[in-house]
This record gives sequence, structure tokens and C-alpha cells, in this order.
Amino acid sequence: MNATNTFVTKVSPAREADPQAVLDLLQQQRAFFAGGHTLSVSFRKEQLRHLLEAVRSHEQELIDAMYADFRKPAFETFTTEIGFVEKELQLVLKNIVRWAKPQPVSETLLNFPARSYIYSQPYGVALIIGPWNYPLQLVLNPLIGALAAGNCAIIKPSELTPATSAVISRLISDTFDRRLVAVVEGGVTTTQHLLAQRFDYIFFTGSTQVGRVVMKAASEHLTPVTLELGGKSPVIVAEDADLGLAARRIAWGKFMNAGQTCVAPDYLLVHEQVKDELIERLRIAIQEFYGDSPRHSPDFARIISDRHYQRLSSYLQHGVIRIGGQHDPESRFIAPTVLDQVSWQHPVMQDEIFGPILPVLTYTYLDEAIRQVNTREKPLALYFFSSDKWQQQQVLEQAHFGGGCINDTISHLINPKLPFGGVGESGVGSYHGQASFELFSNQKSVVHRGTWIDLPLRYPPYGNRLAFIRKVFKWL
Repeated sequence: MNATNTFVTKVSPAREADPQAVLDLLQQQRAFFAGGHTLSVSFRKEQLRHLLEAVRSHEQELIDAMYADFRKPAFETFTTEIGFVEKELQLVLKNIVRWAKPQPVSETLLNFPARSYIYSQPYGVALIIGPWNYPLQLVLNPLIGALAAGNCAIIKPSELTPATSAVISRLISDTFDRRLVAVVEGGVTTTQHLLAQRFDYIFFTGSTQVGRVVMKAASEHLTPVTLELGGKSPVIVAEDADLGLAARRIAWGKFMNAGQTCVAPDYLLVHEQVKDELIERLRIAIQEFYGDSPRHSPDFARIISDRHYQRLSSYLQHGVIRIGGQHDPESRFIAPTVLDQVSWQHPVMQDEIFGPILPVLTYTYLDEAIRQVNTREKPLALYFFSSDKWQQQQVLEQAHFGGGCINDTISHLINPKLPFGGVGESGVGSYHGQASFELFSNQKSVVHRGTWIDLPLRYPPYGNRLAFIRKVFKWL
């Protein structure tokens, strides 16, 4: 598509869902699950294959929809959404038979004769509530885990990306029996109504503020919940870092999707000796990526809504703009921006930025930088640039964060074999790959006792066995 300052035709948000229709759908899925249809691993694989085919066949529709919603570049839509989901599906299809088998664990002689196993059992009906920033990946990746584990699922896409939500709804309805998987579109009222129902599992991706609401609603029914949230993910750049390489990798991770990524670098903590040089390298990288006028680059997305645009543009009133700063309310464009002379008291440092604005703070000693991170809420990600192995180990051991990279940004998400999740206010629970299968499975511990012998030591009356039993426990 050609890059312009305006969007293609917008799709109107879906109406709020009918509450009775939601209740009926939930009952249909409960009945389907109770019928045992999802227990067969061959059935689950068949559904996952159908999903893979559906994602591939709807590729262009999805690219067009995300461009319509916030001018997301086709390259980013494929690499961070469509291709991402396809790789996850391929991994799960390859391994699901092995994951689903009862897993033997070593036995204790106290249970002799016996064998012990962990059985993975689906929860039932899962609710998956997706965000707007990666509107396909962040609903389909949890769905993959839910289906692989044998659950039914209701998906609630974000109302802020109506074009993508409409395509997801068609994709799902064309692919699955609605008793297995269904999409419920709507806004806040629909989400509230869904959360008022009793599900067997809730998976939410979004802001920490809404995450609290979801967790409170789940607590009413003691429903297990996964919260994939966010936070202020720092990039620490040491004085020995390769600054040219660091600048390119930071700019890529920060300004992809116009900074609207939960694990995007939120701010820089740079050694004071290399701050100015790193900013200059960032200027070079941004110009290489987006040209002299990022507004006209076909590779730079737009801010999702007027509300988010107003919030982000207000941050530009504080600090010193070293790079970028241009913005346009009509097209919701904010240029890749680097802010200098920022303190922890400035508005831009109070909450997750979630946009193409990168504040720069400095440190003198690495201990100080780690302390600045640890005295605040635990971030979803942390990135450290240095060639010093001792400093790398110090950051990994002492800093608290959900996941991250050494000498890169965001790439820990690329490996589906790595669990992804936050800690504290940045999230509860981890998923991707096998971790997703385990997340949506109740891990049942089962002991199979032999019947050919029944040692009487554990049965009353106990008599004078205590001294002997103490010796047995020490020996074992």
C-alpha cells in the first residue's frame, strides 16, 4: 500500500453483544466440552491444522485490516502477527502428542509399590480477551494453547481495531464449530458482561489497570487467570556497549508498531559518559529506518486512537526533544522521538508510555541503575547492552523483570520455546509453546498403587512403630 497521511476507509466498531446470546453460547460450549469431544488429541490436532490453514488463507485480509485500523505496515503485520502465529502452530502440531501424554515422575519408596504420573487435563471453557496493539497474535496465540490442551474458547477482540476484529470473527466462524470456538465482538459493556459469567479459565492481555478489574471479576468465581500486562521496560546501556549496534536494535524494538508494544523499550538508562554519542547513533538509525520524514514512511504505523494520541503528545511538553517531536492530530502521527533532560518526576516517567517516545536518563554506576529499576514496579522486560560478562551476570541476577535480552530488544519473544510473561504488576503467568499447553491444562498428580502387596506400617494401631518410622524417613 502507498503511505499517505490519511487512513483507508475505517470500519465502524461492532455493536455490543446481546447478553442472552452470550449466555446461550456459553451453555453450548459447556455442553460440548462435557460431551468429551475435545479430549482426543487427534481432534485437537485437526482443529489446529484448520486454524493454520485459515490464517494463511486470510493473510491479505488481515494485512488490509490492520492497515485500516492504524496503518500497520504489511511487513510488521506478517512478521509480528501472521508469521508469529504460524510458527507457534507448527511447533504445537509437532509436539502436542508428546506433551499430552501422562508424564512419569520418579517414585518415592514410601509409596512402594507404585508409579506416579502427571496428567494434563483441560479446564473447560476459556475466555480470551485480546488487546488492540497486536490484535491477531495476542488472541490466536492463547487460543492455540487453549485448543492444544483440549479447551473450548470464547474470544473477545479489541473494539479499538474494528477492521481486524471483523476479520478475526469471520476467520473463526468459518473455521470452527461455535460450540468449540467463537468470537464475541463489542465494547466495554460486552467485556463486563463476559467477565460476570463463570468461565473455567480467563486469559487477558492489556493494561495493568484493566488487569486488576479482570482479576477481581475472576476472583468472584475463583477462576484461574493469566494476565499479560506491561510496565516501564528499561534499556540499560553500559559505557562499553557497541553504540551503533545498540542504537539500531533499540530503535527497532522501540519504534516498531509506533512504540505500541508491551515489551518495547520504555526508557533508556545510559551510562553518563556515552549518552550524547548514543543519542547521535539513534538519530542515524531512525533516519536509516524511516527516512528524513517518518510521516511519509510506509514502514511507520500510527497511534491507535485520539485519546492515546492526546496522552502521548502531552508528554512532548516536558524535557528537551533531541530527535523527532513532530506530530499531527488528524492522522494521529507522532514521529520517533527521543527526550532528554527527563527526570522520574516528569509525566512521561509515571506510566508505561506505549508510543514512539523514548526518554533518556543516565547513571554513573551499574549498581545505581539496577537500584533505579528495582525500586519501581517490576517491568515486563529489561534489556542490557554491554560486552562485559560480569556486568551481564550482575543485571540478570539482581534486576527483577519478566524476561529480556542481552544486547538486543524484544527478540526473546521470537523463540516459542521460551515462556513469556510478567511478574508483579507486569503480569501473572507465562505462555508460548509448551508453556501455553501447560497453562491451559490442569496438571493432575496421580499415584498408581500396586495391589500385590499392602505393607501394614501406615495403618493403626501404630503401637511402638514411631522409632522405626523415623529411621525409615532418614534412610529414604
